[in-house]
Amino acid sequence: MIALDTWLLFAAACVALAITPGPNLVYLVARTVAQGRRAGLVSLAGTTTGFVGHVLAAALGLSALLAAIPVAYDAVRYAGAAYLAWLAWTTWRDAKPLAGGSAPAPASAGTLYRAGVLTSVLNPKVALFQLALFPQFVDPSRGSVLAQSLVLGATQIVIVAGCDTLCVLAAADLKRRFAGASRWAVWSKRLLAGVFGALAVRLVLESRR
Repeated sequence: MIALDTWLLFAAACVALAITPGPNLVYLVARTVAQGRRAGLVSLAGTTTGFVGHVLAAALGLSALLAAIPVAYDAVRYAGAAYLAWLAWTTWRDAKPLAGGSAPAPASAGTLYRAGVLTSVLNPKVALFQLALFPQFVDPSRGSVLAQSLVLGATQIVIVAGCDTLCVLAAADLKRRFAGASRWAVWSKRLLAGVFGALAVRLVLESRR
C-alpha cells in the first residue's frame, strides 16, 4: 500500500491544487453568486460526480485514450465548448426580468446537477491532468497499482469537494449580502453567462499540452 509520507505529499499537492481557481471552482462560485447556496451545492454535487468519473478513468487507464488519440480529445473539448456556449446564451437570455418585475423561476435540482456533471466531464484537460498526476505517487513495488490509484483518487475527491464546499458557502454569503441591491439578480446572471462564455472560449483555444 501507499507509504504514509507519499500519501501526505499527495494530499498536500491536492490542497494546493484545490485552492487554485480552475474551471469548476469558477463555475461553482459564479453559479452560487447568481442563484444562491442551494444552486451552488447542487451544482457542486454535479461537478464532484464528474470529477469522480475523471478519477476513475485515470485509475483504470481510460484517460490514456484521450492522450493517445487527438481526435477523441478534440471531440470532447469541442463538445464541452459547445455546451458551455449554449449555457452562456440561455443564462444571458434568462437574466432579463419578467413582466411586473418578478424573478424567473429557479432552475430545478436536476437541471443544476446535470449542468455540473457535464461542465466537469466535458473538460478533457482534467482527464489528462489526472493521468499525469497519479503515476508520480504510485509505486508498483508496494502492491496493486489500481488499489493505490483508487486510494489517491478518494483522497483527492475528498479534498477537492471540501475546498469547493467552503468556496460555495463563502459565495452564498456574498449573495446574501448583496441580494437586496437593485438589479442584482439580472447582473449576477449576466456574470454567470459571461463565465460560461469565457470557459467555452478557453476550451476552444487551449491545446493538449
